[in-house]
Amino acid sequence: MTFAAHLLVSTNPSDDYAVLGEVPCSTPDEVQAAVDAARAAQPGWAGLSLQQRSAAVESFTAVCEQHAEQINQLIAAETGRPIRNTRGGTTAGLDYLRRYSDLAARYLEPHISAQDEHLVQRIHREPWGVIAVICPWNFPFLNVAWSCGPALLAGNTVVYKNSEENPLFTQLLARLVAQSDLPAGVLTTVIGGAQVGHLLVTSGVDKITFTGSVETGRALTALAAQQFIPITTELGGSSPGLVFQDVEVSEELAHDIFWKRFLHSGQICDAIKRLIVHESLAQPLTHALVEVAARQRLGDAREESTDLGPLVAHRQVQRIEEQVADALERGATVHCGGRRPEGLRGAYYEPTILTGITPDMRVWREETFGPVLPIVTFTTEQEALQLANDTTYGLSAYVFTNDADRFARCAQALRVGGVGQGTTSIFDPNSPFGGWKASGLGRTNGEEGFHAITQTKLIATQR
Repeated sequence: MTFAAHLLVSTNPSDDYAVLGEVPCSTPDEVQAAVDAARAAQPGWAGLSLQQRSAAVESFTAVCEQHAEQINQLIAAETGRPIRNTRGGTTAGLDYLRRYSDLAARYLEPHISAQDEHLVQRIHREPWGVIAVICPWNFPFLNVAWSCGPALLAGNTVVYKNSEENPLFTQLLARLVAQSDLPAGVLTTVIGGAQVGHLLVTSGVDKITFTGSVETGRALTALAAQQFIPITTELGGSSPGLVFQDVEVSEELAHDIFWKRFLHSGQICDAIKRLIVHESLAQPLTHALVEVAARQRLGDAREESTDLGPLVAHRQVQRIEEQVADALERGATVHCGGRRPEGLRGAYYEPTILTGITPDMRVWREETFGPVLPIVTFTTEQEALQLANDTTYGLSAYVFTNDADRFARCAQALRVGGVGQGTTSIFDPNSPFGGWKASGLGRTNGEEGFHAITQTKLIATQR
């Protein structure tokens, strides 16, 4: 992404950064106007019944479904996410939006906390008011569903800012909102980079929801504290995958691990970013993963035959190159990849598998937000857990074992927000998602997610 005056220039990372379009950044007055519109709309929106709000959100969902392929093609072009995978993300977002309506009725319903012959105490959930939502580029539509759906159903209004990497998507989102039955001001958008984000969160909002980097998350948390408003953050991850000796090295296992790491060229927060393998399986599993990598087609994200697309921007390629170069200088071995592919012009980097990893290497200490998988070995379960927890992050972990007792021990010992047995999904609208340590504060989805976007009010009545 490049900036020209007060424009965001959207480029195609699959096609030598060809310009897709230019979008004006929101001015300070426009940011404040968006917040003011959300403030004016919020009482009326909250005053509707949940059924009425659900109907309006469903109308937005239906409009998005009608334009799903337009959404998909734009995401693929603007972010480099392969079109087949993009479609899956949009479908999931539509499903989440629809399922949230049923969950809202359950999780927002007042309930009795105490009672006797004289009184009844009930806990009510009420909206915060205006929520500033800032999201990244890697799951554009799904992020809208996760961050905006429950907030809107609970009676909040939302001012939404997506990453500066895909301003055309934000522009399209605004048009889709306008075609729906959502009242004016209930879901508004602003466009820009860090400066616009700063303006948004300091323009009188009642809560911040942020998904993105640790550095930005810390800065926004400080701004929230200064204003004494709440914030929910879902930040980076360096999720471990632990492979124990009781599993069989098979093509299916290698396939599952490969895609849990390399889907969307590894640009996923909860992807396996460090593979921790029992020493008896390291050689055959590494070989099997290299074979899977060799079968994937790297190319233009808009083409149906593409398995792996580019990274989102040139700067992401440069960072991955620096991390891999650091590993090689310190003694790591490349089994595949480790370079930009020949014959492709754009933000491409080959799927890369490294062994000989040591704790001082950047690929171990930092989040690798790209197609790089470092592999380390262990001898004992205790050693595996120590390696897994050797990170400032704590988003998720995946344990490959057929031993139920071992999985239970590992799940308890891992300092993360979610643990899956193998690549079992840890995602569902009913289940909270979020991280420990530097991976964030608070949760989205599930009962905890609905409670994060509402305030608690106790009402005591006489019998």
